[in-house]
Amino acid sequence: MSQSKTRKKQVKERQRRLRITRKKLAESKRRIDKRNEHKVRDNSAPVFTMRTVRFEIADRTQATCYGGLGLIHPLAHQSGLVSAIDRRLQLLKTHFPYFESDHVLNIAYNELSGGRCLEDLELKRNDEAYLNLIGATRIPDPTTAGDFCRRFKTKADIDALHDAIDDARRIVWARQPQEFFERAIVDMDGHTVETTGECKQGMDINYESRWSYHPLLISLANTKEPLRIMNRPGNRPSHEGAAAYVDSVIVMLKSNGWRSILLRGDTDFSQTEHLDRWDRGGVQFHFGYDATPNLKEIAAELPTSAWTRLDRPSGVRLTDKRRQKPERVKEQIVIDREFKNIKLLSEDIAEFEYQPRACGQKYRMVVIRKNLSVEQGDRVLYPDIRYFFYITNDRMLSAEDVVFSCNDRCDQENLIEQLSNGPRAFQAPVDNLMSNWGYMLMGSLAWTLKAWLALWLPESGRWKDRRQSEKSRLLKMEFRTFVNTMMRIPCQIVRTGRRIHCRVLSWNDSQPTFWRLVEALRC
Repeated sequence: MSQSKTRKKQVKERQRRLRITRKKLAESKRRIDKRNEHKVRDNSAPVFTMRTVRFEIADRTQATCYGGLGLIHPLAHQSGLVSAIDRRLQLLKTHFPYFESDHVLNIAYNELSGGRCLEDLELKRNDEAYLNLIGATRIPDPTTAGDFCRRFKTKADIDALHDAIDDARRIVWARQPQEFFERAIVDMDGHTVETTGECKQGMDINYESRWSYHPLLISLANTKEPLRIMNRPGNRPSHEGAAAYVDSVIVMLKSNGWRSILLRGDTDFSQTEHLDRWDRGGVQFHFGYDATPNLKEIAAELPTSAWTRLDRPSGVRLTDKRRQKPERVKEQIVIDREFKNIKLLSEDIAEFEYQPRACGQKYRMVVIRKNLSVEQGDRVLYPDIRYFFYITNDRMLSAEDVVFSCNDRCDQENLIEQLSNGPRAFQAPVDNLMSNWGYMLMGSLAWTLKAWLALWLPESGRWKDRRQSEKSRLLKMEFRTFVNTMMRIPCQIVRTGRRIHCRVLSWNDSQPTFWRLVEALRC
């Protein structure tokens, strides 16, 4: 049989399987919709009824509740992540039997399959269906996983893992349309990882008198991918070490084809000694700036004509029928108990040219004047004015949009919360600063793989708008929701000589996206 005929036969077989899959999905959705529809029923007994349940041990059938790993594992290979880790990261003298990629993926897969700590790896080690799904004879136990974290000795080891992830990220980004590379928005912020351990090297007391680490997160706001994580003692300032990592991120983004780059951060990251260099490199920035006495004096002396009223978008979608607002319980308690209460009356915005002491040129300084009323109970004590400053080299954007852009950076707080409580990347389970740094990076890889899975979805075709909506929904999905809808899919695992067959045993409303990913990874 010629090659063209074989190819046509494969295409026809794939189309036949797709038709069967769509038919089964539609039938599953029909049955669920029928169960969930509101109809008149006998209300003489509760909905939850008791039937006889019998348990048996299956002879040959194996099943796992985390069938979604059958998508993540091929993604890790097709993106080049596995080969990049083994090529870049050299921590083991011998492979007996595990490679570096086995250890890294072991921790990431543990989080993607509902694990909350290293000890949960013991459950996976004794799950035959889980092992068959990822094609492993065995996986590292919790003690071995912790020992691998302790093999991160220097910053060079961490950077090697960063570079390996960047190599795979380049392949994932290469699948995106050209408009994806229009503008990269890079956010940066610090986070406190509190620890109660007595012997964790590198921890220190932070400004809240708590023993902690203080990792720095640099992320891409477009896709919510963590680009760099840097672990530090708890007493270090947020901006420490940020500029060097930002420079490496800028180089990485430019080499991947991003046409423009925007840096965003709060007042801790307006490091004026670096602004000129970033400006010369064509990088834009929107940073908060400390309200120093000289800046407040300049703002107070601005003429009245320089100020305009700042109207913030409400974010409320107007409809024909507006829902009545509930009573503000907190506000009434503050008034009744006559606590001191600061109310915002209005906001005004202005801008002026300003040259920081460490800079060789002037930049655009945007200032917000908040007109406040300090009250106690029903009495007004006195009016108050506070100033907030933002520095930027963006001359095209309006002053209002600069402020809104800086406010949007607060969405990174949601990413930090997800990394802390979703894959639990911001934890300190091992015994020193470098090993916990390595664990944070490997834990965050679970979130990165979630983002890559969304980016792997094709957008083109007849249903382009709907596919873009599905892609955006998967990118913005919270980690626990992702695990419950895309990972926690019961599958029967059948192992043959050359393949692993995953037979999906139940349906949920995210499975159309799931099956599109199956087809995309198969192609």
